[in-house]
Parts: sequence; C-alpha cells; structure tokens
Amino acid sequence: MGIKNPEAQRKAFWDGHNDARKLSTPLCHEDDIKILTVQGKSLLLIRVPQASRMQRPVYINGNPLIGTYKRNYEGDYRCTETEVRQMLRDASDEPQDYGIIENFTIEDLDSDTLKAYRNRFVSREPDHPFLALDNQGLLEKLNGWRRNRKTGQEGLTLAGLFMFGKEQSILEAFPHYQLDYQEHLSDDPEVRWTYRLTLDGRWESNIFNFYARVYRRLTDDLDVPFKLDTQGIRQGETHVHEALREALINCLVHADHRSTRPIKIVKRRDRIEFLNPGRLRISLDQLYEGGLSDPRNPAMLKMFQLLGLGEKSGSGMPKILRAWREQSWLKPLVSEKLDLDMTQMTLPVISLIPEEIDQEIKDIVGDAYSYLSELDRFILVLAHRFGKIGNADIKLHRPEHPREIGDHLKNLVQQGCLKQSENGRGTRYSLQGKIVPDLFSEMDINSEHYQRKSEHKETSFEHNGSNSEHYAHLLSLAEPIRNKQRTAPEQVKSVIIQLCADEFLSLRTLAELLNRAPDSVRNHYIKPMLKAGLLEARYPIQHNHPQQAYKTRIEH
Repeated sequence: MGIKNPEAQRKAFWDGHNDARKLSTPLCHEDDIKILTVQGKSLLLIRVPQASRMQRPVYINGNPLIGTYKRNYEGDYRCTETEVRQMLRDASDEPQDYGIIENFTIEDLDSDTLKAYRNRFVSREPDHPFLALDNQGLLEKLNGWRRNRKTGQEGLTLAGLFMFGKEQSILEAFPHYQLDYQEHLSDDPEVRWTYRLTLDGRWESNIFNFYARVYRRLTDDLDVPFKLDTQGIRQGETHVHEALREALINCLVHADHRSTRPIKIVKRRDRIEFLNPGRLRISLDQLYEGGLSDPRNPAMLKMFQLLGLGEKSGSGMPKILRAWREQSWLKPLVSEKLDLDMTQMTLPVISLIPEEIDQEIKDIVGDAYSYLSELDRFILVLAHRFGKIGNADIKLHRPEHPREIGDHLKNLVQQGCLKQSENGRGTRYSLQGKIVPDLFSEMDINSEHYQRKSEHKETSFEHNGSNSEHYAHLLSLAEPIRNKQRTAPEQVKSVIIQLCADEFLSLRTLAELLNRAPDSVRNHYIKPMLKAGLLEARYPIQHNHPQQAYKTRIEH
C-alpha cells in the first residue's frame, strides 16, 4: 500500500527518536533511515542497530521498569522487573562479582575447597608469592575479599562466596542459586537422566567444586588420549579437552549469578549443552571471531586463570571451533534465549565423516588418529575413498598452499599412516595396510573444469566386465538427448531421473553421460531437482563434499 508523506513521517520519527523524554538512548544514525520507492509506492525503511550492553535497557517515557519492551516472535512485550534489573547490572562498569556481601565472613567459606584450590595452585606455581599468605590474604589477592575505599566497607565478595562458599551460606545470600549437571545417555525414553549433580546437601556446591566434578564427567569417556604425570599435571592433553574446559569455565564466569535462572549443563549422546543466565555481552560475530572478552565475573575468571584454566584474551571460542574442526564434528552453536534471558552453547559430537569410514581409518592408523589435525584427517578420508591421491588432488578441495599440504603428506608417511609410491610430481599416497585401486587417476578429477576430450569418452567406469556393461546401459538411457544441442529441460530431467533411479551418480558422471558441461548440469538441472524433491544428495548437509552424488528420490 505504501505510505503518504514519507518525508513528514521521517521527521516525526526523528523528533521522537531524539527526544530524551520519550526515548532513553537514541540508537539510529542518519544512514539508518531511507525512503524507498517500490512499484510506485513509497516505503520508509528504518534499520535499528542492536543496543550494546552499556546502552541497555532502552526504554520509553522515562521509566525503565515500565517502559522497557522486547520482541518475542511477532509481538513486543513489556520486560519484567527482573529482566530490567539484569540489564541494569550488565550496563554497570562495576564487575558483578566485586560486590561486597554484608554480614558474611570467611566462616561462610568451605575450608576443604580453599585447601583444594591451594593444592592446585601449588602444583602449577609452587613459588608464587600469593601462596605464602593466609586464607584472608589470598582471598584479597583474588578479589574474593575486598575493602571499599570510599565507604570503608570490608568483607567477602560475590566471587569469594560463589567460588569457595558453603552451600547453605550461598543459598542464604542468593536463594535462587542453582547448579545442575545432567547426563542423558540412555535409549530408554522413560529414563529422565542417567546421572545428575545438583544441590542436594551431599557436597559443598560452590563453583570450584562444581567445575572439578563436571569437567571429569565431560571428559572421562572421550575417545582421545589423556595422561597425567606423577604430579597429576596434564600431559598429552588434546584440543578437545581444552575446548570442553573453556566451554565449562565460560559458562560459569559469564553467568549472571543474581538471576533466578539456573546454570545448567546437559551431556547427551550426540551433543553437550551449556546454559547460563544472562545474555551475551558482545555480539555473536565478535564471539566467533575471537580476540574480544567481556566477562561478567572477572574476579572468578582470575581465580581460574591462576590455575592455568580459562582465557581472558577472547581466544576461548576460537579454540573450541578449532578442536571441533579437527574432529570433523558439526560446528558449535551459540544462541541467546531471549524469552529466558539465558545464553546457550551447543557442542555437537556428530561427525561429518560417515561413522563406518571414520572407524576403518582409526583401525588402520591406530592411536595416532587422535593427534591428527583437521587437514590430516581430510587427507586420510580422501585416501580411503580414492585409494591413491596426490598433492594436486587434495588442493582441489582445500585452501592450504601445496607446500603446506606436502608437509602434511610427508608427516603422515613418517607416522606410518600413509605409504608413498613413485616420485616427483607423480608421487602418490595411499593408506598404510589398505590395497585399493587408484580412482583419482581413473576419474581424471585433477582438472577443476570438465573438458570434452572425446565425443565418446567413458572415464567414470572401468571398461571391463560388468562395469563396462553397466556404463553402456546408462549411455543407452542418455542416448535420446546425448548428442542434441537443444533439448527441452523437462526431457533432460526425465533422463536424469532414469539414470539415477538405482544408484548415486556424481556430477562428473552425469555430465559425461549427458555430454554437457558439469556447471550447466549443476545449475540448470541438479539444483532445481533437489529443490523440487526429485533428487536426493548423498551428503545433504555438506554440499561441496568431494564424494557428493545424487539419486532419484523415491516417495515411501
């Protein structure tokens, strides 16, 4: 329908937007408002940037408690007082865990937890000067005990109580405090959980004890090596251990501990979920990119860092992403649950590599598999699939420089994972202990684009025995359109459906059979047929998979 007088409406918007009595924080800039003409109709396009944590809450009519709204699905809803106060806490420059709790003393801390912390500290840095102090002196250095110079107030901080406190003392100060770790590892739908750790009076449920117990549960069944030396120090720890530790500590130190929501961690067979109260304090893009950190509880983070745990430089998420890439697992997902004012990180433990292939490579390579990089594993998968491979074959699917790929190939040979044949540019590599044909040579896939060398080229199949007969059958199906320059698209689609009726065929094979360029087949036929549900992909999630192929979809 469009709008009338767009200039007048733009002025009305700016008048309200810049009126401090109407809007608490103006967010838009001049280039965020545009007048567009679509099909002869005028539209006013307003882009509203996301408010930073220091700008929130953004409210109207001068009162944040009744003038703050948030968008849930299709509507705007007034925020509760609890939600507004959470935003006000985040907007403050004062770290949340620095606050002094009145009428609480060192007697509210668990002596065994403090002792365990000291022991970890000693094992890492036995000569650190903090260790010569008594418990109160140590807490002062950790910001677990603090004196306010302005008011003269002195006492236990939130960080000290949450990290080392007795369960009863924490609950007296924060009645909604809740820690919940669950394992859902049973196939029986009647089993709610197979293990649970929560506040039940059986242990002193402070943050430090929770971390120690949960980290062991998260890593005790990892199919990767984990060793301790005689002093209990980590040796040979993998990037997956490091990633799980980062995810757990991030969940604890970024939580809004004054919230009524719980810290909840759920370990499932196919994923691990970390939920903490409070929204992200940086954008999702900044989080995934790394390099920026804005912890909600910096004192607690410092306590972990003195033990060699946790990162402050914003490298935690990149380390998690690296570990998951190396394992060929689906990408970790971070999201905000705005209706609950919580943040969730989900770490899938589902491999992009088919399980049977992954297991066969593990059986061939042995224990070394757990230490391989993402590129190493990709190389082994290609070697498993195609028998013999060369540097150029790998470069076709990877961004790394050929020199770097060559270094990885040499290392895999030295480790006994690959065996080398021939020399120079013709050097080929295959899995140690596995004899398979060199499919890369037969398929001639080193060329990035299809080249028609012969009108009757038949390179995708071995031309002997049943394969030759099968290829001849496919050629006969494609014959009606094979040598025709102009063919109705529906006729081509019909032939593709016949060709793919009984098996998955690659784009290259289809292009050869149809006597057409691969790009043309992909863009004019494969993509539309996938979208229409006429074809199915062997790897529907990983579209550029090197062994991608297509088959006629059969409705059941």
